[in-house]
Amino acid sequence: MKPQAIIKIAVDLIMTVLLPILMAFMLTGQKVHEWLGTAMFVMFITHNVLNLKWYKNLWKGKYTAFRIFQTVVNLSVFICMIGLMVSGIMMSRYPFAFLSISGGMSFARELHMLASHWGFIFMSVHVGLHWNMIMLMTRKAVKANPPSDIRKVILRVIAATIAVYGVYAFIRHDIVSYLFLKIMFISFEFEQFPILFFTDYLAMMGLFICIAYYAAKGLQRISSPKRRRLKK
Repeated sequence: MKPQAIIKIAVDLIMTVLLPILMAFMLTGQKVHEWLGTAMFVMFITHNVLNLKWYKNLWKGKYTAFRIFQTVVNLSVFICMIGLMVSGIMMSRYPFAFLSISGGMSFARELHMLASHWGFIFMSVHVGLHWNMIMLMTRKAVKANPPSDIRKVILRVIAATIAVYGVYAFIRHDIVSYLFLKIMFISFEFEQFPILFFTDYLAMMGLFICIAYYAAKGLQRISSPKRRRLKK
């Protein structure tokens, strides 16, 4: 594997790990949250630099249903990250405190609320769009060849279980209210064990990964040249 490919995988893995941790603001505290957020921004910038070719090709080629979906998701992640960067810097008490920004705190809190929750969803969907590649790499790493029907069934059952629990967690944490600013402050159950909090958010990530993975498969099937020929 080429060094650049290894770096890309490492950066994406770090960002995926940081995602649920950053949603645990009430558990980590503001100082840790801000420094981890700064690390996420550095990883995000690195990710985009390593994938500049994707941006250069935006105006090239034909846009299939899958490519449109992928482009919307990627640009949505980009917008959310910019929103998080701007609002995070405005509210910072640690990494960017030297900027001495005052005013606009109400706007920054609202922007951070929106960008963090929409970003959580879009970044999970982004992972789902690359899940097939992740699974292929995992199979190669653990040398799980040849393909097994039993293993496939077991993995699907596990994925379905995670997705169902993710729906429950999504409703339980009332994520919709944060997505549309119906609630202005994070509600947190302090008696909840941290492991349960992370289980809920990992399950929600799994839910959106599953949705994106199967949506991508469907769109790729619709967009395939063979299918289009059959329709003619």
